[in-house]
Amino acid sequence: MSLKFYSTVASPPSLAVQQCLTYLDVPFELEDLLYTSGRHMSEEFAKINPQKELPVIDDNGFQLSESNAILQYLADKYPKDQTLYPKDVKERALVNHRLCFDLSTYYKHICDYAVNPLLFDYQKTPLSLKLTRIALSNFNTYLERTGTKYAATNNVTIADFQLVTSTMCLEAIKFDLSDYPLIQKWYSTYKQENPALWKIVEPSVQILGYLVNNPPDLSKMEHPIHPIRKS
Repeated sequence: MSLKFYSTVASPPSLAVQQCLTYLDVPFELEDLLYTSGRHMSEEFAKINPQKELPVIDDNGFQLSESNAILQYLADKYPKDQTLYPKDVKERALVNHRLCFDLSTYYKHICDYAVNPLLFDYQKTPLSLKLTRIALSNFNTYLERTGTKYAATNNVTIADFQLVTSTMCLEAIKFDLSDYPLIQKWYSTYKQENPALWKIVEPSVQILGYLVNNPPDLSKMEHPIHPIRKS
Protein backbone atom coordinates (compact mmCIF):
# COMPACT_ATOMS: atom_id res chain seq x y z
CA MET A 1 0.00 0.00 0.00
CA SER A 2 1.19 3.49 -0.81
CA LEU A 3 1.05 6.30 1.67
CA LYS A 4 -2.27 8.17 1.68
CA PHE A 5 -2.04 11.94 1.77
CA TYR A 6 -5.06 13.99 2.81
CA SER A 7 -4.64 17.50 1.48
CA THR A 8 -6.45 20.47 0.02
CA VAL A 9 -5.69 23.03 -2.67
CA ALA A 10 -3.70 26.14 -1.71
CA SER A 11 -3.11 25.03 1.88
CA PRO A 12 0.44 26.08 2.82
CA PRO A 13 0.97 23.25 5.37
CA SER A 14 -0.34 20.71 2.84
CA LEU A 15 1.92 22.13 0.13
CA ALA A 16 4.90 21.83 2.47
CA VAL A 17 4.20 18.12 2.98
CA GLN A 18 3.64 17.54 -0.73
CA GLN A 19 7.02 19.11 -1.49
CA CYS A 20 8.63 16.80 1.04
CA LEU A 21 6.98 13.70 -0.43
CA THR A 22 8.15 14.77 -3.89
CA TYR A 23 11.70 15.54 -2.74
CA LEU A 24 11.95 12.13 -1.07
CA ASP A 25 10.36 10.30 -4.03
CA VAL A 26 7.77 8.74 -1.72
CA PRO A 27 4.82 7.31 -3.69
CA PHE A 28 1.52 8.55 -2.34
CA GLU A 29 -2.19 8.47 -3.02
CA LEU A 30 -3.65 11.97 -2.91
CA GLU A 31 -7.01 12.43 -1.21
CA ASP A 32 -7.90 16.02 -2.07
CA LEU A 33 -10.55 17.32 0.31
CA LEU A 34 -11.75 20.49 -1.35
CA TYR A 35 -11.71 23.07 1.44
CA THR A 36 -14.88 24.82 0.36
CA SER A 37 -16.77 21.51 0.53
CA GLY A 38 -16.24 21.35 4.29
CA ARG A 39 -15.48 17.61 4.11
CA HIS A 40 -12.59 18.06 6.51
CA MET A 41 -15.09 19.32 9.10
CA SER A 42 -17.17 16.15 9.00
CA GLU A 43 -17.43 13.62 11.81
CA GLU A 44 -16.20 11.01 9.37
CA PHE A 45 -12.95 12.89 8.87
CA ALA A 46 -12.71 13.45 12.64
CA LYS A 47 -12.10 9.70 12.93
CA ILE A 48 -8.89 10.30 11.00
CA ASN A 49 -7.97 13.60 12.65
CA PRO A 50 -9.98 14.82 15.67
CA GLN A 51 -8.68 18.35 15.01
CA LYS A 52 -10.46 18.31 11.63
CA GLU A 53 -7.46 19.95 10.01
CA LEU A 54 -5.25 19.21 7.02
CA PRO A 55 -2.83 17.78 6.09
CA VAL A 56 -2.87 14.20 7.37
CA ILE A 57 -0.95 11.14 6.22
CA ASP A 58 -1.84 7.49 6.58
CA ASP A 59 1.31 5.44 6.18
CA ASN A 60 0.04 1.85 6.11
CA GLY A 61 -2.22 2.43 9.08
CA PHE A 62 -0.02 4.97 10.88
CA GLN A 63 -2.01 8.18 10.85
CA LEU A 64 -0.29 11.48 11.57
CA SER A 65 -1.43 15.09 11.45
CA GLU A 66 0.38 18.40 12.11
CA SER A 67 2.56 19.28 9.13
CA ASN A 68 5.76 19.79 11.12
CA ALA A 69 5.46 16.33 12.68
CA ILE A 70 4.71 14.86 9.25
CA LEU A 71 7.79 16.50 7.72
CA GLN A 72 10.02 15.22 10.51
CA TYR A 73 8.56 11.73 10.26
CA LEU A 74 8.95 11.53 6.48
CA ALA A 75 12.52 12.82 6.53
CA ASP A 76 13.48 10.27 9.20
CA LYS A 77 11.63 7.29 7.71
CA TYR A 78 12.44 7.86 4.05
CA PRO A 79 15.88 9.52 4.12
CA LYS A 80 17.26 10.53 0.75
CA ASP A 81 20.34 12.41 1.95
CA GLN A 82 21.92 13.81 5.09
CA THR A 83 20.92 17.40 4.39
CA LEU A 84 17.11 17.57 4.31
CA TYR A 85 16.88 16.93 8.06
CA PRO A 86 20.48 16.96 9.31
CA LYS A 87 21.71 14.55 11.94
CA ASP A 88 24.20 17.12 13.27
CA VAL A 89 22.74 18.30 16.57
CA LYS A 90 23.21 22.02 15.98
CA GLU A 91 22.03 21.98 12.38
CA ARG A 92 18.96 19.95 13.31
CA ALA A 93 18.26 22.37 16.16
CA LEU A 94 18.25 25.26 13.67
CA VAL A 95 15.88 23.37 11.39
CA ASN A 96 13.58 22.63 14.33
CA HIS A 97 13.77 26.26 15.38
CA ARG A 98 12.69 27.47 11.94
CA LEU A 99 9.78 25.01 11.98
CA CYS A 100 8.70 26.29 15.39
CA PHE A 101 9.19 29.90 14.29
CA ASP A 102 7.03 29.34 11.22
CA LEU A 103 4.27 27.76 13.30
CA SER A 104 4.28 30.22 16.19
CA THR A 105 5.08 33.46 14.39
CA TYR A 106 5.77 33.53 10.67
CA TYR A 107 2.90 31.55 9.17
CA LYS A 108 0.59 32.45 12.04
CA HIS A 109 0.81 36.18 11.37
CA ILE A 110 0.94 35.86 7.58
CA CYS A 111 -2.15 33.67 7.71
CA ASP A 112 -3.99 36.13 9.93
CA TYR A 113 -3.11 39.01 7.61
CA ALA A 114 -3.11 37.49 4.13
CA VAL A 115 -5.14 34.26 4.15
CA ASN A 116 -7.91 34.30 6.74
CA PRO A 117 -9.46 37.54 5.35
CA LEU A 118 -9.74 35.79 1.97
CA LEU A 119 -11.72 32.89 3.42
CA PHE A 120 -13.52 34.09 6.52
CA ASP A 121 -15.18 37.16 7.97
CA TYR A 122 -11.96 38.91 8.99
CA GLN A 123 -10.49 42.24 7.97
CA LYS A 124 -6.87 43.21 7.55
CA THR A 125 -5.95 45.48 10.42
CA PRO A 126 -3.00 47.73 11.28
CA LEU A 127 -2.14 45.23 14.03
CA SER A 128 -2.14 42.20 11.71
CA LEU A 129 0.09 44.14 9.30
CA LYS A 130 2.44 45.15 12.11
CA LEU A 131 2.73 41.55 13.34
CA THR A 132 3.42 40.34 9.80
CA ARG A 133 6.18 42.91 9.38
CA ILE A 134 7.69 41.90 12.73
CA ALA A 135 7.70 38.26 11.61
CA LEU A 136 9.35 39.19 8.32
CA SER A 137 11.96 41.26 10.12
CA ASN A 138 12.69 38.33 12.44
CA PHE A 139 13.18 35.94 9.54
CA ASN A 140 15.36 38.42 7.67
CA THR A 141 17.53 38.72 10.80
CA TYR A 142 17.84 34.94 11.13
CA LEU A 143 19.04 34.73 7.53
CA GLU A 144 21.54 37.48 8.21
CA ARG A 145 22.90 35.76 11.33
CA THR A 146 23.37 32.34 9.74
CA GLY A 147 24.60 33.72 6.42
CA THR A 148 23.27 30.56 4.76
CA LYS A 149 21.71 30.10 1.35
CA TYR A 150 18.61 28.52 2.82
CA ALA A 151 16.59 29.03 5.98
CA ALA A 152 18.74 26.96 8.34
CA THR A 153 21.73 25.63 6.38
CA ASN A 154 23.28 25.92 2.94
CA ASN A 155 20.99 23.14 1.73
CA VAL A 156 17.25 22.81 1.41
CA THR A 157 15.73 21.45 4.60
CA ILE A 158 12.19 20.61 5.66
CA ALA A 159 12.05 24.09 7.22
CA ASP A 160 12.27 25.67 3.78
CA PHE A 161 9.16 23.80 2.68
CA GLN A 162 7.12 25.48 5.39
CA LEU A 163 8.63 28.93 5.10
CA VAL A 164 8.36 29.01 1.30
CA THR A 165 4.66 28.17 1.36
CA SER A 166 4.07 30.80 4.04
CA THR A 167 5.88 33.43 1.95
CA MET A 168 3.89 32.35 -1.11
CA CYS A 169 0.78 33.74 0.60
CA LEU A 170 2.31 37.20 0.58
CA GLU A 171 3.27 36.90 -3.07
CA ALA A 172 -0.35 36.00 -3.83
CA ILE A 173 -1.62 39.28 -2.41
CA LYS A 174 1.28 41.21 -4.02
CA PHE A 175 2.88 42.16 -0.72
CA ASP A 176 6.07 44.19 -1.18
CA LEU A 177 9.06 42.30 0.28
CA SER A 178 11.66 44.89 -0.71
CA ASP A 179 12.25 45.86 2.93
CA TYR A 180 13.45 42.30 3.54
CA PRO A 181 16.21 41.73 0.95
CA LEU A 182 17.52 38.49 2.44
CA ILE A 183 14.06 36.96 2.35
CA GLN A 184 13.71 38.08 -1.26
CA LYS A 185 17.05 36.48 -2.13
CA TRP A 186 16.27 33.24 -0.30
CA TYR A 187 12.80 32.99 -1.86
CA SER A 188 14.12 33.66 -5.36
CA THR A 189 16.95 31.16 -4.90
CA TYR A 190 14.52 28.48 -3.80
CA LYS A 191 12.38 28.97 -6.89
CA GLN A 192 15.35 28.97 -9.26
CA GLU A 193 17.20 26.00 -7.77
CA ASN A 194 14.19 23.81 -7.01
CA PRO A 195 11.86 24.12 -10.02
CA ALA A 196 10.15 20.75 -9.46
CA LEU A 197 9.27 21.73 -5.90
CA TRP A 198 8.23 25.25 -6.81
CA LYS A 199 5.95 23.80 -9.50
CA ILE A 200 3.91 22.27 -6.65
CA VAL A 201 3.51 25.64 -4.93
CA GLU A 202 3.17 28.05 -7.85
CA PRO A 203 -0.49 27.35 -8.79
CA SER A 204 -1.53 28.34 -5.28
CA VAL A 205 -0.17 31.84 -5.87
CA GLN A 206 -2.76 32.24 -8.63
CA ILE A 207 -5.51 30.56 -6.60
CA LEU A 208 -5.06 32.78 -3.55
CA GLY A 209 -4.58 35.81 -5.78
CA TYR A 210 -7.91 35.06 -7.43
CA LEU A 211 -9.62 34.93 -4.03
CA VAL A 212 -8.53 38.50 -3.29
CA ASN A 213 -11.35 39.76 -5.48
CA ASN A 214 -13.47 36.61 -5.53
CA PRO A 215 -13.98 35.33 -1.98
CA PRO A 216 -15.35 31.78 -1.80
CA ASP A 217 -18.81 31.00 -0.51
CA LEU A 218 -18.32 29.10 2.75
CA SER A 219 -21.79 29.89 4.06
CA LYS A 220 -22.65 26.20 4.37
CA MET A 221 -19.59 25.46 6.49
CA GLU A 222 -19.93 25.34 10.26
CA HIS A 223 -16.47 26.23 11.53
CA PRO A 224 -15.82 25.98 15.28
CA ILE A 225 -13.32 28.85 15.31
CA HIS A 226 -13.49 31.13 12.28
CA PRO A 227 -16.50 33.38 11.60
CA ILE A 228 -18.13 32.55 8.29
CA ARG A 229 -18.73 35.41 5.90
CA LYS A 230 -22.39 35.77 5.02
CA SER A 231 -23.11 35.13 1.35
